[in-house]
Amino acid sequence: MKSIEKAQLCKDFLENKKGMNIKIIKADDSNVLADYIVIATGTSTTHVKALADEVEVKLKEVDILPHHIEGSRYNSWILLDYGDVVVHVFSAESRRYYNLYGEVENLANE
Repeated sequence: MKSIEKAQLCKDFLENKKGMNIKIIKADDSNVLADYIVIATGTSTTHVKALADEVEVKLKEVDILPHHIEGSRYNSWILLDYGDVVVHVFSAESRRYYNLYGEVENLANE
């Protein structure tokens, strides 16, 4: 599966669980960590966890497993690393703290 297809699947899964402000960012050539970054916001810590769980479960159904997951203990920011695609699910407070609204808008429009 191509990276963009995997990123789009993640976005679809997040939309199905009512994730908010979902963005797919294509990483530039200087980023060796991933081809695409998917960012979404949950309405509560419970919602953040549910969004991350949805991505993990649905991708597992098609034999795609994360290399690494971080942040699940706190549920204000969960990172799912699939190698070529990295998914960040934030609470609204965490996303505001890291100021990822304006920055993401600019990158996503390239």
